[in-house]
Amino acid sequence: MNRRLRRLRKKLFLTLSLSVLTFCVLLLIVDKYKFIIEPFTSLEEYLMVQRYNIDCSAIYDRDPVEVGKSLLLRQNETIKDKEINLLNLVSNCSLFLRFRGYDQVCVSDKEKNFPIAYSLVVHKHAWMVERLIRATYSPSNIYCIHYDRKSLTRFIAAMEGLAHCLPNVFIASKLEDVKYAGFSRLKADLNCLSDLLQSEVKWKYVINLCGQDFPLKPNIELVSELKKLNGANMLETRRPTMFKRSRFSRTPPPHDIQLFIGSAYFVLSREFVVFMNSSAVVKDFLAWTKGTYSPDEHFWATIVRLPGVPGEVPRSHPDIPELMSKTRLVKWSLLEGSLYPPCTGVYVRGVCIYGAAEINWLLNYGHWFANKFDTNVDPIAVQCLEETLEKRKNVFQPVAPQECFNYHSPL
Repeated sequence: MNRRLRRLRKKLFLTLSLSVLTFCVLLLIVDKYKFIIEPFTSLEEYLMVQRYNIDCSAIYDRDPVEVGKSLLLRQNETIKDKEINLLNLVSNCSLFLRFRGYDQVCVSDKEKNFPIAYSLVVHKHAWMVERLIRATYSPSNIYCIHYDRKSLTRFIAAMEGLAHCLPNVFIASKLEDVKYAGFSRLKADLNCLSDLLQSEVKWKYVINLCGQDFPLKPNIELVSELKKLNGANMLETRRPTMFKRSRFSRTPPPHDIQLFIGSAYFVLSREFVVFMNSSAVVKDFLAWTKGTYSPDEHFWATIVRLPGVPGEVPRSHPDIPELMSKTRLVKWSLLEGSLYPPCTGVYVRGVCIYGAAEINWLLNYGHWFANKFDTNVDPIAVQCLEETLEKRKNVFQPVAPQECFNYHSPL
C-alpha cells in the first residue's frame, strides 16, 4: 500500500513539474516573440490597418535579424486587415481623412503643375486598394476606380466610401463584369480613360493599376520621371512569338495594322489618350480585338506603334520588353535565377508575391511600380514600402515651395 502511494506521489510530482516547465517555456516564447504584434491600445489602432513592430530601415538594409523577424511573423498567423474596419472608417469621412492622413497633405508646386491620372481596376482586398491610393496620393491627382460588378457587396461599399470621402476619387460611370483574359478587362480601363478625359483635372499622364500593385517611388519622384518622357509613352511592346500569334483571330486586323504584344499595363500621355479616343483606326482595331484572347495584352502594345500617334514607337524600333518598360516590375518563376533573385514570398500562378526581404531589390531596380503584394502573405513588405516611400517624399519635398490642403468631410 505504501509502495503504491509513493508511486502515485512520484507520478503526481512529475506531472506537476512538467506542467510548470511547459508554462515557463510558453512564457519564454511569448517574451521572445512579443515584438511580432503590438496589441490594440485605442480605437484609432482598431480602425487602422494592422501595424507591426518591425524596423523597416533594418529590413531595407537586409539585416538578418530583422528579416528573420519578418519570416517568423509570416510563419505565424498574421492579423488580417478587416474590410469592415474600412467600411466603418469611410462611414465617417472626417475620421477617415484624419486617421489615414489625408486631412493634411502637402504638395509641391512641381506636383501641383503636373497632375497624374490613375485607372484602378480592382475586385478584392479593400484595404490594399486604399493603401495603394494613399501611397500614390496627391491632391492634384485624379483617381478612377473600376470595381468588378461581381465583387462582394462589402468591397463595393468600401470603394464607394473611398470615392465619397476623397474629392479626387470617383467610381467609373460604366462598370463591367470582368472576365479573365476577356474583352471586359480591356473595356474596364477604357471606361476609366473615357471618364478621366471628361474630368476638370488636366492630367499629364495616366497610369493603370490593379489592387495588388504598389508604387516604388513617391509622387514627387514619379513626376520627375514622367517629365523625362517628354510626351513619350511607357509600356511593353514587342513582336509576337508563334505561340502568341495563335491567340489572334484568323481574320487579319483592319487597316494593315501590324500586331505587337505586351502587357495590360501602361503609362500614356494625355495627348495619346485624346488621339486614341477619337481615332477611327483605333476604334476599328478595338472592335477586331473582341475576337481575340486577352486583348489587353496586344491592344496597347499595337496602337502605340501606329504611325502618327502622339509619342509613337516606330514599327522599326526594337522590341521594348517588360524589363525595359518601367511600368511594372513582376518576378516570374521561370526567370528566377537568370534575371531575378529568389522570391522570398510565395509564387501564385508563376508570379511572385513579394516578401519583405525583397524591399531593397524592389526599390533599387529602377521601376516605378511592382506587382504582386498581399498583406495576407507578407504584411511587412507593404508596411516597409509605405514607410520608406514616406521618408523619400520628405527628402524631396522640403526643397520646393509647398501648399498644404486641409480636406473637410463632404456634406
